[in-house]
Amino acid sequence: MNTNLEDTYRHKGLRKQLVEQLRAKGITNEAVLSAINEVPRHIFLDSSFVELAYQDMAFPIGSGQTISQPHTVAFQTQLLQVEKGMKVLEIGTGSGYQACVLAAMGAKVFTIERQRNLYFKTKGIIEQLPFRVKTFLGDGYEGLPTYAPFDRVIITAGAPSIPEALVQQMKTGGIMVIPIDQPENEGQTMLRVVKSDDGSLKQESFGDFKFVPMLKEIGND
Repeated sequence: MNTNLEDTYRHKGLRKQLVEQLRAKGITNEAVLSAINEVPRHIFLDSSFVELAYQDMAFPIGSGQTISQPHTVAFQTQLLQVEKGMKVLEIGTGSGYQACVLAAMGAKVFTIERQRNLYFKTKGIIEQLPFRVKTFLGDGYEGLPTYAPFDRVIITAGAPSIPEALVQQMKTGGIMVIPIDQPENEGQTMLRVVKSDDGSLKQESFGDFKFVPMLKEIGND
């Protein structure tokens, strides 16, 4: 774990450069870009990666998981259409970076991680930061029915299909952003799913991505 929470002028300068890169790659939502500029990504990485933290790259974070590249985080967040005060359910806490970006936008974030070691490591980092994030150890396919309904649901792992339990926990008019497995190309297609008044789902697709798989069982690695 990177226990150094220092956020230097250099880090802030590198974040500004990253924001401009993301803008050049088509991220247009200013609230998303502002959150990327606010959240110190280097704190979520092992110290050996600090110098690379503001490159648009994914990195391993242990337990077979990765911290997504900033463009993927910004892209999913932009699709989610988050507004201040919304309740957002995140499946796959991972490093905690995505959750904190959502919280920096004013969302009330509830996030589930299935890897026990990663959960405790990330919880310890988030608790030292000024972002409103509630962390849970559990099965992402089950969601958090106690805290439902949610305005938004974001899945940060490749799923074989849209989990019905998560649909049930969405408000009418709610939005889910989820990478759905495409076995023929070993990656995923990013979907935005809107829940209609009658409970039906309207789906839009937004290109191909590559995520770690969404798994059920709680692990210790």
